[in-house]
This record gives sequence, structure tokens and C-alpha cells, in this order.
Amino acid sequence: MYGDSLGQVIDTLFGGPASLWVDAGLFLAILLVVLLVLRARRRRVAKERGRRPDTAAMAQTPVPEPQPGGEAEQRAGKELPAAETLSAQLSHRESTPQDLSVADTIGPETAARPDRMAKPPPGFLGRLKSGLAKTRANLSGSLEKLLGGKTRIDDELLEDLEELLITSDIGVETTLALIEKISLRSAELSCADDLKQALRQEILAMLTAQTPPAGNRASKPRVIMVVGVNGTGKTTTIGKLAARFTADNQKVLLAAADTFRAAAIEQLEVWAQRAGADIVKHRDGSDPAAVAFDSIEAARARDMDIVLIDTAGRLHTKVNLMEELKKMQRTIAKKLPGAPHDVLLVLDATTGQNALSQAKLFNQALGVTSIALTKLDGTAKGGIVIGICHELKIPLRYIGVGETIEDLQDFDPRAFTDALF
Repeated sequence: MYGDSLGQVIDTLFGGPASLWVDAGLFLAILLVVLLVLRARRRRVAKERGRRPDTAAMAQTPVPEPQPGGEAEQRAGKELPAAETLSAQLSHRESTPQDLSVADTIGPETAARPDRMAKPPPGFLGRLKSGLAKTRANLSGSLEKLLGGKTRIDDELLEDLEELLITSDIGVETTLALIEKISLRSAELSCADDLKQALRQEILAMLTAQTPPAGNRASKPRVIMVVGVNGTGKTTTIGKLAARFTADNQKVLLAAADTFRAAAIEQLEVWAQRAGADIVKHRDGSDPAAVAFDSIEAARARDMDIVLIDTAGRLHTKVNLMEELKKMQRTIAKKLPGAPHDVLLVLDATTGQNALSQAKLFNQALGVTSIALTKLDGTAKGGIVIGICHELKIPLRYIGVGETIEDLQDFDPRAFTDALF
């Protein structure tokens, strides 16, 4: 009776036979149950795979045999063989509490200065090679594999070389220019070594064909406006430059015009203390142009040699933010005619080809006079350096190949090419 009444209700409400709606409802219910079962099974399989140990890797890993000796023998003045020394180190690690802090294990002074924990090879070229290790392994290592066993230069080899250069983030336009120049020299290239040498020469020619830097370097104070997108390392680069300038006995003033980012002013204050530089700052949220204006006024009153102006990071595609930078530039020029003498654009090497588009838009808005390329040690695609020099025609003045102050280096095309190959 109730079933017939329910059928009449469904028939009245939906204007169709009740059996059709009941069948459709049953079908949807069954389909939902099947989907839920499959989903639960997929989750269970994924969880079991995550817990399952890698038996192949365990089988290949040798199990160390216990060795006699340990710290007691070392304290007694006995000399342990190599195997016993390893056993002593392992036993010491097992007995060391896991809750020790970094300062407890490596010392408070080293923990306070992370740049002292891992020292790169000494010397300019040593630090450069160490910083470009990933790029060299990617470009030069892949080039060796590509040219290995090749006895002649043909179109197929040049196509493979073109693909390799593009994947190394050199850029399509720059890669095509390199391949064209090498093709013109193909008659004089008899083997793979000749091709590698020719590629090296053409890359060096691109790196050295830069437009001379603009700006009056003899002006006092010399005003350097530092710009770039968020996260490129502008403030850190400013701090390292301040340390370099003060080491050359120049009086440096830092302008904390990044009033937007949290703790940006405090970070610049720390760098000013380290470098022994003066600083001009306002409260958070103040007008950046006002900070720049006051910094020029203070620099002239204190007879400063260098003024480094920090700016807030901004996306190069945001027109209103770029207009704010233009306002700062006009304010600086109004206070000190001819300033800023340099507009230094800081680019992050790990962003690859996006760095090129950033540079083009910043250059259109502000007239960039030089570039600092940071974080080259953290990427395997340092070929972006070649693309920047060839496509932008803006001097690449500094490259960052590490965390320490010494790792911000003047760009040397020949040294860079030697370290790359």
C-alpha cells in the first residue's frame, strides 16, 4: 500500500512512471558505492607502497661488522686501524643525544656565522668553480656525452647541440645565434674537440660584447638604486656591496626604502652594522620616495661616498608598483641632479628565462644600467648568464655564487667561461 502511494507521489511530482525513477536512483546508488570502494582500495594500496621497504637497496647495502675498540682506546692513546676508527665514530654517533643544538655540536661562534660552516676553495677562481659546479656538470658534462665518440660534425650533431643549449637555459635566441656562428665555422671543425673549442670561443665573445656601463662614477655621493622582484636577494646584495665598499675605505649610507616588507628595515640595519655603514630609515609603511629623499640629504651632509637605496620587491607585471619606482627615481633626481647614477637590477638565476622578461620590463620602466645575478650556486642552469649578456646588452656587473660576502664577485667573462668548461 505504501509502495503504491509512494509511486503515485513520484508520478505526480516528476511527471513520469515511478519505476523509472526508482531504477535510476538504484543505479546511481550502486555507482556511488563502486566509486567509494575503488577510492578506498587505491588509498590502501598507496599506503602499503609507502610502508614497504626497498628490499633491493637493502640487499645491496653491506652490513658493517662490529669492530673492537672505541673511544676508550683513543683516550688511552692507542692508534686504531681504519676499520676500528670507523667503528668508534659510529658508536660515538649512537651514544650522542639527538636533542643537541647546532651550537652544542659545532660551537656557538660557528653556529652564529653559517658562512663559516662550509668554506669554499680559496681564491677567486676556486670560489667561482665551486659555485658553478651544478651548471658545469649540466652543460659541460652533457656536452662531453654528446660529443663522445663523434668523429665528424654533421647536421644531426648540431641539432643535438642546439637542444642541449636550450635545455641549459641559454635561451632560444642566443642558442640559434651560437649554432649559426658554429655552422659558419663547420669547415674548419674536424672533430668534437674543435667543436667544443669553437663553442667556448663564441660564448666568450658573447660575454665580452657588453655595452659599457652608464652613469657618472666620479660623482659624490654616488647613488645606486637597487631594484628587482620579490625574493631575488636585493637586501642581501646591498649588504654585501656595502661591506665591499667600506673595505675599500669608502663611506657608505644605506637607505631603507623598502617600507613594505616585514622586517626589511631590521634586516638592512643588521647589514649596516656588519659593514660599518650608516643607515637612514623611516617607520614601516612610510613613503619610499621620502626615505630616498632624506637619504640623499643625509649623504650630502655627512660627506658620504656611496648611497645604496633598497626598494620593495614588486612584480614586474604590476604597472602601479612600477610607477612607484618611477616616482622614487624622479624624487632622487630632483634632490641630486643626475642621480641615481646606477640602477642595479638584481635577478635570481634559478628563475631561468623568466629573469630575461623581468630585466626587459624593468629596463623599459627605469633604464637599468647594470645587473647582479644571484644564486648561481643553487641552479644547474647558469647558462642564463649567456642569454642575459647577448639579448639584453646590459652590463652584468656582479654574480653571486655562494652565501659569504666574498661570493658576490665582479663578473669576469673569461674566468666565468673557464669555470663553465
